[in-house]
Amino acid sequence: MSIFAHRLLSIVILLFSFLCFFLLAGSLHEASQWETVWRYRAVFWQGWVETVMIAMVALVLSSLIGSLIVTARRSSFSWLRSIALGLVEVIRGTPLLTQILFLFYIAAHGIGLNNRFLAGVFILSLFSSAYIAEMIRGGIEAIPLSQWESAKILGLTRFQTYRYVILPQVLRQLSPALTGQLASLIKDSSLLSIIGIREFTMAAQQVNAATYCTLESYFPLACGYLLLTLPLSMGSRYLEKRNSA
Repeated sequence: MSIFAHRLLSIVILLFSFLCFFLLAGSLHEASQWETVWRYRAVFWQGWVETVMIAMVALVLSSLIGSLIVTARRSSFSWLRSIALGLVEVIRGTPLLTQILFLFYIAAHGIGLNNRFLAGVFILSLFSSAYIAEMIRGGIEAIPLSQWESAKILGLTRFQTYRYVILPQVLRQLSPALTGQLASLIKDSSLLSIIGIREFTMAAQQVNAATYCTLESYFPLACGYLLLTLPLSMGSRYLEKRNSA
């Protein structure tokens, strides 16, 4: 049996055990509680879709911001490099929850941005961009010096060197990391519920508040996140294995 099949079997066994545990725990509750939560399935579905949308948009936006940060980090202007480095260190050195509260209630309100969805997506993108910037920078710096020199000998401009020599290799190395980053964004988006964004976690909180069925409300939450993150984690490991071959 291949390594992939072993991992898939392990995940299936884990999910089955997880399901059995909650079904056993749920049997201690009245069946009517599960039926009550089932009536709110549309709330869960809307929250789940909202989470997927937030994560996808944030991944694209954070990749763009991360690319700008890397460009600044590799700039010939020392002050621009310092600003980019300081931004990365501040973002990576402070909790996401703190950043959400500060950027939404102070920065966003200060510029008149009252749309919670847009503000939440931007905050999550800014947080993720620092990590993606470091991934991109590491990929660029991993390119052997001989390739830079060969491109220069061939008469390629700096832009052409990045376009035809550097970026194709970096993107190939970056694909597993970006897949894993998407899984992280899906989980990190749960913190956006604190500013009133109706994503998956807030949907579970609303159902729990309406039904007082805590176990029955949060069990779909766990299953929904696993449904999103497990395929991404497996895909990330597959891409890593394929790139290393």
